[in-house]
Amino acid sequence: MSSAFAAIQELDVRAIDGWTLHEFAEVTSTNSLAAHLPPWSAVCARVQTEGRGRTGRHWVSDPGGLWLSVVVPTPGDAAPWALLPLAAGWAVLTVVHDLGLALARLRWPNDILTGRQKLAGILVDRFSAEAAVVGIGLNITNRPEAADAALVDQVTRLADLLPEPPPAATLLARLLAALTHEHHRLETGDAAGLCRDLNGAWWHRHVHVTLSGGRGAINGHLVGIDAHGSLMLEGAAGEVRVLPPHVVELLREIF
Repeated sequence: MSSAFAAIQELDVRAIDGWTLHEFAEVTSTNSLAAHLPPWSAVCARVQTEGRGRTGRHWVSDPGGLWLSVVVPTPGDAAPWALLPLAAGWAVLTVVHDLGLALARLRWPNDILTGRQKLAGILVDRFSAEAAVVGIGLNITNRPEAADAALVDQVTRLADLLPEPPPAATLLARLLAALTHEHHRLETGDAAGLCRDLNGAWWHRHVHVTLSGGRGAINGHLVGIDAHGSLMLEGAAGEVRVLPPHVVELLREIF
């Protein structure tokens, strides 16, 4: 066992649909643990004490949510794998839609929202060239706003949206299957199909984009994404700017 696991009580290890799943009661970060595991491994925990979102933001990971990280292989040419964060977001969205939540949507790059409230988020870490860790946080019955008052009216849960949300174990199995499917699409060269799906599904296209590194901010019309996952943003004069993910710190929709 990796030294990263040595001081943590592991509840269970089991195989599920081609994945090796490691389950814990409490961890610092499922992504950090998963970084020490081979491809097709998964880590889930009932609580994360140092959960994080995109650009290092703290992610409240209280009991009752699903905190999951998976390791997927990313062999060969790096170009198709640039779309992995979007593919992961699409995988989570398909699972949420299958629950009957047709109004759930994906906000670039990989937040799942209903209305203006966040239901789930995805964080992809690249610890090596040959594999990536995809972290997923999904609110089920937890109450993140109780831990952080700033989240009041900013988050939602499956328990708020469904008469009875499925058990976490059921959702976990569905997510693993959806992630396997989307990984296969990228691996077999169907990036164009993923882009078509995504570009047909963006809802609110008038957006405010904060650029990283103190480059300022711009408003524009979200045309879509290109084959590399970069944002294509149309300005007031009709010019189109292409913004790679690493230059975008934050995107917010303008309603």
